[in-house]
Amino acid sequence: MKNIIKKGILSLLCTSSLVFVGCSEDYLNEPQPTEVVAESVIFGSRTGVESFLSGIARRARRQFSSVDAAGVNSIYFARTIKGNDLIHARSWWGFDYDNDNREPTYRRTSFSWEFPYYMINQINACINGVETSELSEIDKQELTGQAKALRAFYYFQLALEFQEGYTEANRDLPAPPIYTELSTEGKPMGTLGELYDFIVDDLKVAISSLTEERLGKSYVNVNVANGILARVYLAMGNWSGAEAAAFAAYGGNVNEVLDPATYGNGFDDISNKEWIWGMPQTGDQSNYYYNAPSAFVDPITPAYNNIYINEYFSNEFTATDARNTFQVGTATDYTKVTSTKFLFAFSSDIVIMRTAEMILIEAEAKFRQGDEAGAKDLLFELQSNRDPLAVKSANTGSALEEEILLERRKEMYGEFGVEWFDAKRLQRGIVRTPNHRIVKDLEPNDKRFYLKIPQVEIDANENIDNSINSNR
Repeated sequence: MKNIIKKGILSLLCTSSLVFVGCSEDYLNEPQPTEVVAESVIFGSRTGVESFLSGIARRARRQFSSVDAAGVNSIYFARTIKGNDLIHARSWWGFDYDNDNREPTYRRTSFSWEFPYYMINQINACINGVETSELSEIDKQELTGQAKALRAFYYFQLALEFQEGYTEANRDLPAPPIYTELSTEGKPMGTLGELYDFIVDDLKVAISSLTEERLGKSYVNVNVANGILARVYLAMGNWSGAEAAAFAAYGGNVNEVLDPATYGNGFDDISNKEWIWGMPQTGDQSNYYYNAPSAFVDPITPAYNNIYINEYFSNEFTATDARNTFQVGTATDYTKVTSTKFLFAFSSDIVIMRTAEMILIEAEAKFRQGDEAGAKDLLFELQSNRDPLAVKSANTGSALEEEILLERRKEMYGEFGVEWFDAKRLQRGIVRTPNHRIVKDLEPNDKRFYLKIPQVEIDANENIDNSINSNR
């Protein structure tokens, strides 16, 4: 990874402070910014650093290279469309739907590597600037806590995208290198174990440094940091850790943090109390037609209208379920069912994390630790909140496990690739029903669950060569 930064200068982009650095030869030439701000201005006050963090948040959703390679939402939606619950019809995301978008020279591969590292570079600049500043110790602690949670989030995306799922047996597998400083020299690949350990360490520091206070829901607070840790521990199979982190993320009172009456409003408003973390948009700072999922799923005001809902999946919802946002047409093929879960507008906010996910993480973690009664109690709290006619589960063992996993899909389809995420972490496959436009299954531990290392990184980094993709 080769990065160049002009010492002492932070470039100003889109009215937000961002450092221009990169992860491949495309970024080796220094840009010529029209406006620059000295480091002393950025790191001379808490307000300056918060503006810097605001810029990082803005960059998380701004188009990086193309419609399907925009920001965090693009990573999430690429995972979503690889499963069985949504069906792709045409245009953008087609290669992801085909589970054939992982070669070293492909845009998905390059974007999924370069974008997280781009963000990590900005975050490292923030951490290093704060730590060497003259800000108060309290300000340093809180600001670096936010930044380290963000850094962990992006390294977690790299861990998920570029190696098999985490197991003790897989800890020595090669994984993306870790950078904590801006560097002009590329590092060799590390190990999956080192990467997950680093992620967890960053999140523990963040949690110990943060409170519930924040400037808005696009910023990280202790709830967000715990939510990220809950996901990471779920991926690692650390059930007790996942249970505790999830509980801390949503607060433990199910009905207080859920609002079924708003579920059908279009998932476009960050002020919804179910949203723990999101990306806000305004008409003058919109990501326009590359706003996945809403631009692709919404059948009412569609930008592309190229994603449909698998009828087998929509049939799992009762008529009285608040999450039943499906419209059933007269078609006899895969275009029969659409959903208004996500409504499209240039000002539609983008969800990253919700309370319902944390409740279901806690329920699954209880089940994995043998507390089936506790898991069923918590599961029913959520189910009855969504559907007043819900009946408490009588399932046990593997049947209860499947019910919890189905509930995760019903609650979070289209949001972050829950079906793909669960299949990967649990070493399961994904079997598509015959009504799909392309019926292509993923076997357990299928290599198509992760990407090859991009050629742009291999060409730019003398410590990573083409052999890294052997047998990938």
